[in-house]
Amino acid sequence: MAIVTFWSNGKEETAKTLSIAAIATHMAVEHNYKILVVSTVFNDDTLETCYWEPKNEELLKEIAGDKKDVSAGIDGLVKLTLSNKLTPEAVTNYTRLVFPENRLEVLSGSKAETYQEYEKVRQTYGEVIQAANQFYDLVFVDLNKGLDNDYIKGILNMSDLIVVNITQRLKLLKEFEKIRDENMIFKKGNSIVLVGRYDKFSKYNAKNIARTLGYKGEVSVIPYNTLFFEACNEGKVADYFLRFRNLNPTDRNALFIEEIKKTVATIKERLRLAGKRI
Repeated sequence: MAIVTFWSNGKEETAKTLSIAAIATHMAVEHNYKILVVSTVFNDDTLETCYWEPKNEELLKEIAGDKKDVSAGIDGLVKLTLSNKLTPEAVTNYTRLVFPENRLEVLSGSKAETYQEYEKVRQTYGEVIQAANQFYDLVFVDLNKGLDNDYIKGILNMSDLIVVNITQRLKLLKEFEKIRDENMIFKKGNSIVLVGRYDKFSKYNAKNIARTLGYKGEVSVIPYNTLFFEACNEGKVADYFLRFRNLNPTDRNALFIEEIKKTVATIKERLRLAGKRI
Protein backbone atom coordinates (compact mmCIF):
# COMPACT_ATOMS: atom_id res chain seq x y z
CA MET A 1 0.00 0.00 0.00
CA ALA A 2 1.52 3.28 -1.08
CA ILE A 3 0.77 6.97 -1.53
CA VAL A 4 1.97 8.51 -4.80
CA THR A 5 1.50 12.27 -4.99
CA PHE A 6 1.58 14.32 -8.19
CA TRP A 7 2.75 17.89 -7.53
CA SER A 8 3.90 20.93 -9.50
CA ASN A 9 5.28 24.33 -8.60
CA GLY A 10 2.18 26.11 -9.84
CA LYS A 11 3.63 28.73 -12.14
CA GLU A 12 2.60 27.01 -15.39
CA GLU A 13 0.26 24.35 -16.73
CA THR A 14 2.03 20.97 -16.60
CA ALA A 15 -0.84 18.60 -17.53
CA LYS A 16 -0.53 17.17 -14.02
CA THR A 17 -4.12 15.97 -13.73
CA LEU A 18 -4.11 14.39 -17.19
CA SER A 19 -0.83 12.65 -16.41
CA ILE A 20 -2.19 11.14 -13.22
CA ALA A 21 -5.29 9.95 -15.08
CA ALA A 22 -3.15 8.30 -17.77
CA ILE A 23 -0.86 6.52 -15.32
CA ALA A 24 -3.57 5.39 -12.91
CA THR A 25 -5.81 4.12 -15.71
CA HIS A 26 -3.01 2.21 -17.43
CA MET A 27 -2.07 0.55 -14.13
CA ALA A 28 -5.69 -0.38 -13.47
CA VAL A 29 -6.00 -1.95 -16.93
CA GLU A 30 -2.71 -3.85 -16.88
CA HIS A 31 -2.39 -4.80 -13.20
CA ASN A 32 -4.67 -6.26 -10.56
CA TYR A 33 -4.36 -3.37 -8.10
CA LYS A 34 -6.96 -1.55 -6.07
CA ILE A 35 -6.35 2.08 -7.02
CA LEU A 36 -7.84 5.32 -5.72
CA VAL A 37 -7.22 8.71 -7.32
CA VAL A 38 -7.81 11.63 -4.95
CA SER A 39 -8.26 15.20 -6.15
CA THR A 40 -7.47 17.98 -3.66
CA VAL A 41 -8.18 20.78 -6.12
CA PHE A 42 -11.01 23.18 -5.25
CA ASN A 43 -14.05 23.27 -7.52
CA ASP A 44 -12.23 21.68 -10.46
CA ASP A 45 -13.75 18.85 -12.49
CA THR A 46 -10.74 18.12 -14.74
CA LEU A 47 -10.19 14.68 -13.21
CA GLU A 48 -13.85 13.70 -13.36
CA THR A 49 -14.10 14.87 -16.97
CA CYS A 50 -11.40 12.36 -17.88
CA TYR A 51 -13.80 9.54 -17.00
CA TRP A 52 -17.33 10.90 -17.30
CA GLU A 53 -19.04 13.35 -19.62
CA PRO A 54 -19.49 16.79 -18.02
CA LYS A 55 -22.81 17.29 -16.28
CA ASN A 56 -25.28 19.92 -17.44
CA GLU A 57 -25.10 21.94 -14.21
CA GLU A 58 -27.81 24.38 -15.28
CA LEU A 59 -30.24 21.56 -16.02
CA LEU A 60 -29.45 19.80 -12.74
CA LYS A 61 -30.02 23.01 -10.82
CA GLU A 62 -33.33 23.52 -12.59
CA ILE A 63 -34.43 20.00 -11.64
CA ALA A 64 -33.07 19.91 -8.08
CA GLY A 65 -33.37 23.57 -7.17
CA ASP A 66 -30.68 24.77 -4.78
CA LYS A 67 -30.31 21.42 -3.05
CA LYS A 68 -26.63 20.55 -2.82
CA ASP A 69 -25.40 17.00 -3.39
CA VAL A 70 -22.67 16.12 -0.89
CA SER A 71 -23.11 12.37 -1.11
CA ALA A 72 -19.87 11.83 -3.02
CA GLY A 73 -16.32 13.11 -2.99
CA ILE A 74 -14.31 14.59 -0.18
CA ASP A 75 -17.22 16.78 0.94
CA GLY A 76 -19.14 13.65 1.89
CA LEU A 77 -16.28 12.44 4.07
CA VAL A 78 -15.79 15.64 6.04
CA LYS A 79 -18.40 14.92 8.69
CA LEU A 80 -17.04 11.43 9.26
CA THR A 81 -13.54 12.79 9.64
CA LEU A 82 -14.48 15.61 11.98
CA SER A 83 -16.51 13.24 14.17
CA ASN A 84 -13.68 10.68 14.31
CA LYS A 85 -15.83 8.10 12.50
CA LEU A 86 -13.66 7.79 9.41
CA THR A 87 -12.57 4.23 8.62
CA PRO A 88 -10.54 2.86 5.69
CA GLU A 89 -13.57 0.94 4.42
CA ALA A 90 -15.78 4.06 4.52
CA VAL A 91 -13.77 5.94 1.91
CA THR A 92 -14.99 3.78 -0.95
CA ASN A 93 -18.60 4.74 -0.17
CA TYR A 94 -17.87 8.29 -1.35
CA THR A 95 -15.95 7.51 -4.54
CA ARG A 96 -16.99 7.11 -8.17
CA LEU A 97 -16.19 3.79 -9.80
CA VAL A 98 -14.24 3.62 -13.07
CA PHE A 99 -13.46 -0.11 -13.11
CA PRO A 100 -15.19 -2.76 -10.92
CA GLU A 101 -13.81 -4.49 -7.84
CA ASN A 102 -12.05 -1.33 -6.60
CA ARG A 103 -9.58 -1.54 -9.49
CA LEU A 104 -9.97 2.18 -10.12
CA GLU A 105 -12.00 4.73 -8.19
CA VAL A 106 -12.00 8.53 -8.04
CA LEU A 107 -12.50 10.66 -4.94
CA SER A 108 -13.63 14.00 -6.31
CA GLY A 109 -12.30 17.30 -5.02
CA SER A 110 -14.34 19.69 -2.92
CA LYS A 111 -17.33 21.44 -4.45
CA ALA A 112 -17.78 23.68 -1.40
CA GLU A 113 -19.87 26.80 -1.94
CA THR A 114 -17.09 29.16 -0.83
CA TYR A 115 -13.32 29.07 -0.59
CA GLN A 116 -13.64 29.55 3.17
CA GLU A 117 -15.60 26.28 3.36
CA TYR A 118 -12.97 24.59 1.21
CA GLU A 119 -10.23 25.72 3.60
CA LYS A 120 -11.97 23.68 6.30
CA VAL A 121 -12.40 20.70 3.99
CA ARG A 122 -8.76 20.60 2.91
CA GLN A 123 -7.60 20.16 6.49
CA THR A 124 -9.15 16.67 6.39
CA TYR A 125 -7.29 15.48 3.28
CA GLY A 126 -4.35 14.08 5.21
CA GLU A 127 -6.56 11.86 7.37
CA VAL A 128 -8.61 10.72 4.37
CA ILE A 129 -5.49 9.82 2.37
CA GLN A 130 -3.98 7.91 5.28
CA ALA A 131 -7.22 6.01 5.82
CA ALA A 132 -7.50 5.20 2.10
CA ASN A 133 -3.92 3.94 2.15
CA GLN A 134 -5.04 1.14 4.47
CA PHE A 135 -7.72 -0.02 2.01
CA TYR A 136 -6.25 0.50 -1.46
CA ASP A 137 -3.01 -0.84 -2.92
CA LEU A 138 -2.22 2.55 -4.44
CA VAL A 139 -3.50 6.01 -3.60
CA PHE A 140 -2.69 8.58 -6.27
CA VAL A 141 -3.04 12.17 -5.07
CA ASP A 142 -3.63 15.03 -7.49
CA LEU A 143 -2.27 17.69 -5.16
CA ASN A 144 -2.74 21.44 -5.30
CA LYS A 145 0.14 23.39 -6.78
CA GLY A 146 2.87 25.23 -4.89
CA LEU A 147 4.13 24.97 -1.32
CA ASP A 148 2.20 27.80 0.29
CA ASN A 149 0.01 25.73 2.61
CA ASP A 150 0.93 23.42 5.46
CA TYR A 151 -1.56 20.77 4.34
CA ILE A 152 0.27 20.52 1.00
CA LYS A 153 3.58 20.01 2.76
CA GLY A 154 1.92 17.49 5.09
CA ILE A 155 0.68 15.37 2.17
CA LEU A 156 4.07 15.56 0.44
CA ASN A 157 5.77 14.43 3.65
CA MET A 158 3.46 11.43 4.07
CA SER A 159 3.91 10.36 0.44
CA ASP A 160 5.93 7.29 -0.43
CA LEU A 161 6.72 8.82 -3.82
CA ILE A 162 6.40 12.37 -5.18
CA VAL A 163 5.96 12.82 -8.93
CA VAL A 164 7.19 16.33 -9.75
CA ASN A 165 5.40 17.58 -12.86
CA ILE A 166 7.32 20.08 -15.00
CA THR A 167 7.39 21.52 -18.50
CA GLN A 168 10.24 21.89 -20.99
CA ARG A 169 10.75 25.58 -20.32
CA LEU A 170 14.16 26.50 -18.93
CA LYS A 171 12.68 29.08 -16.54
CA LEU A 172 10.45 26.50 -14.87
CA LEU A 173 13.31 24.00 -14.65
CA LYS A 174 15.46 26.59 -12.87
CA GLU A 175 12.60 27.47 -10.51
CA PHE A 176 12.14 23.84 -9.53
CA GLU A 177 15.90 23.41 -9.10
CA LYS A 178 15.83 26.24 -6.55
CA ILE A 179 12.78 24.83 -4.76
CA ARG A 180 14.38 21.38 -4.62
CA ASP A 181 17.59 22.74 -3.13
CA GLU A 182 15.75 24.78 -0.49
CA ASN A 183 13.21 22.19 0.71
CA MET A 184 13.97 19.00 2.61
CA ILE A 185 10.81 17.45 1.14
CA PHE A 186 12.65 16.91 -2.14
CA LYS A 187 15.93 15.81 -0.57
CA LYS A 188 14.64 12.48 0.70
CA GLY A 189 15.29 10.68 -2.57
CA ASN A 190 11.62 9.76 -2.93
CA SER A 191 10.75 11.86 -5.97
CA ILE A 192 10.83 11.48 -9.74
CA VAL A 193 10.50 14.09 -12.47
CA LEU A 194 7.72 13.83 -15.07
CA VAL A 195 7.31 16.00 -18.18
CA GLY A 196 3.73 16.19 -19.44
CA ARG A 197 2.80 17.16 -23.01
CA TYR A 198 6.34 16.17 -23.93
CA ASP A 199 7.83 17.29 -27.25
CA LYS A 200 10.76 15.05 -28.20
CA PHE A 201 11.98 17.63 -30.72
CA SER A 202 12.49 20.32 -28.08
CA LYS A 203 16.02 21.33 -27.15
CA TYR A 204 15.06 20.44 -23.59
CA ASN A 205 14.52 16.74 -24.14
CA ALA A 206 14.58 14.22 -21.29
CA LYS A 207 18.37 13.86 -21.28
CA ASN A 208 18.99 17.61 -21.32
CA ILE A 209 16.42 18.18 -18.56
CA ALA A 210 18.18 15.58 -16.42
CA ARG A 211 21.50 17.30 -17.11
CA THR A 212 20.06 20.75 -16.32
CA LEU A 213 18.65 19.55 -12.99
CA GLY A 214 21.72 17.51 -12.11
CA TYR A 215 19.31 14.59 -11.94
CA LYS A 216 20.91 11.15 -11.75
CA GLY A 217 17.78 9.20 -12.57
CA GLU A 218 15.93 9.03 -15.86
CA VAL A 219 13.37 11.78 -16.44
CA SER A 220 9.93 10.33 -17.23
CA VAL A 221 7.84 11.78 -20.03
CA ILE A 222 4.28 11.66 -21.34
CA PRO A 223 4.25 12.77 -25.00
CA TYR A 224 1.46 14.93 -26.34
CA ASN A 225 -1.15 12.69 -27.95
CA THR A 226 -4.16 14.14 -29.71
CA LEU A 227 -6.50 11.19 -29.20
CA PHE A 228 -5.66 10.94 -25.51
CA PHE A 229 -6.25 14.63 -24.84
CA GLU A 230 -9.53 14.47 -26.74
CA ALA A 231 -10.50 11.48 -24.59
CA CYS A 232 -9.74 13.56 -21.48
CA ASN A 233 -12.25 16.16 -22.63
CA GLU A 234 -14.94 13.62 -23.45
CA GLY A 235 -14.88 11.34 -20.41
CA LYS A 236 -13.31 8.50 -22.39
CA VAL A 237 -9.88 7.89 -20.84
CA ALA A 238 -10.85 4.41 -19.65
CA ASP A 239 -12.08 3.57 -23.17
CA TYR A 240 -8.84 4.89 -24.65
CA PHE A 241 -6.61 2.57 -22.62
CA LEU A 242 -8.85 -0.44 -23.17
CA ARG A 243 -8.88 0.23 -26.90
CA PHE A 244 -5.12 0.59 -27.28
CA ARG A 245 -3.85 -2.22 -25.04
CA ASN A 246 -2.12 -4.09 -27.87
CA LEU A 247 -0.64 -1.85 -30.53
CA ASN A 248 1.39 -2.25 -33.67
CA PRO A 249 4.67 -0.34 -33.15
CA THR A 250 3.82 1.82 -36.17
CA ASP A 251 0.51 2.99 -34.66
CA ARG A 252 0.37 6.72 -33.90
CA ASN A 253 -0.45 5.91 -30.27
CA ALA A 254 2.42 3.46 -29.75
CA LEU A 255 4.98 5.99 -28.49
CA PHE A 256 2.49 7.47 -26.02
CA ILE A 257 1.57 4.05 -24.58
CA GLU A 258 5.22 2.98 -24.43
CA GLU A 259 6.21 6.04 -22.40
CA ILE A 260 3.28 5.47 -20.03
CA LYS A 261 4.55 1.91 -19.52
CA LYS A 262 8.04 3.20 -18.78
CA THR A 263 6.72 5.72 -16.27
CA VAL A 264 4.63 3.03 -14.55
CA ALA A 265 7.70 0.78 -14.39
CA THR A 266 9.71 3.63 -12.84
CA ILE A 267 7.01 4.27 -10.22
CA LYS A 268 6.82 0.56 -9.33
CA GLU A 269 10.59 0.27 -9.06
CA ARG A 270 10.92 3.34 -6.84
CA LEU A 271 8.18 2.04 -4.56
CA ARG A 272 9.88 -1.34 -4.42
CA LEU A 273 13.13 0.32 -3.39
CA ALA A 274 11.16 2.15 -0.69
CA GLY A 275 10.04 -1.20 0.68
CA LYS A 276 6.54 -1.14 -0.81
CA ARG A 277 5.27 -4.37 -2.31
CA ILE A 278 3.51 -3.23 -5.48
